[in-house]
Amino acid sequence: MTEFWELSFIEKQTMWGFEPTDSAIIVKDLFLERNVKEILIPGVGYGRNAKVFTDNGIDVTGIEISQTAIDLARQNGIDFTIFHGSVTDMPFNHKQYDGIFCYALIHLLNPQERAKFIQDCYNQLKPNGYMIFTTVSQKAPMYGKGKQLAKDYYEVMEGVKMFFYDANSIQQEFEQYGLVEFTEMDEPTKHAENKPPIKFIMITCKKV
Repeated sequence: MTEFWELSFIEKQTMWGFEPTDSAIIVKDLFLERNVKEILIPGVGYGRNAKVFTDNGIDVTGIEISQTAIDLARQNGIDFTIFHGSVTDMPFNHKQYDGIFCYALIHLLNPQERAKFIQDCYNQLKPNGYMIFTTVSQKAPMYGKGKQLAKDYYEVMEGVKMFFYDANSIQQEFEQYGLVEFTEMDEPTKHAENKPPIKFIMITCKKV
């Protein structure tokens, strides 16, 4: 996975542009309403979804597997702490955060990695903190494509393995971690005008 993303960022650089995703904007509004001050973004990339938080006075810490993506973030004015490594190696510090936002990452992990990742995120939340995951839905066009590795888990292209969530798997994996709600959304592909939106699910958990 490290090699795949490193090569992707070397080849395609700021491949998604700098406009934040719709889900990042939605989460920013929720975090502002809840007076969230400090957040962790696992899989921060080159920071396109981070800026909407920092621009609104929220302190961000990132985790990123690709050194090239971190270098791109630095070149584009991102100066907050970014830990270089895989989210499967969390925690990188023992700080607790008011919020965690994870965009389009959790579905790239295998079952054991997902379980550890959710637990690790929950451990780094303060009481009453929120963790929000945006993940691909079974209604996405890639579902069922490529080599099936396990139930709802496919190698959709070489080097990219994806787990596709539905209501049952969300309940199963998140219920014990303060699951509040999950909502389906169409995430526009803002960097590619001719591509249809992607069917995503936004999963919100609160630590009690």
